[in-house]
Amino acid sequence: MDIQQMMQQAKVMQDKMQVMQEELGQVIVEGTAGGGVVKASMSCKGECQSISIDDSMMDLNEKEVLEDLIKAALNDAKAKADQKLAEETQKMMQEMGLPAGMQLPM
Repeated sequence: MDIQQMMQQAKVMQDKMQVMQEELGQVIVEGTAGGGVVKASMSCKGECQSISIDDSMMDLNEKEVLEDLIKAALNDAKAKADQKLAEETQKMMQEMGLPAGMQLPM
């Protein structure tokens, strides 16, 4: 493969990565904590979309517990968003015939 072909392939890959990131920005994942009493929805870009707290938590006098559950739900959603991004990146790389596990610039 000559340098011009490599540059063209790099440009195609960069364009596909940009499209994939834009599409994943529209994908919403949900993280939960406390057996589902706290739920957080987040885009795969890491933008929090919503927080849902079960009414049973409103009787709780411990503010710290609720704060910890919210943090755990957000972290769970972020982990799911990261996993979705990794899966879609791997799929794109396979479609382009690139080796699995190759590090791509983000």
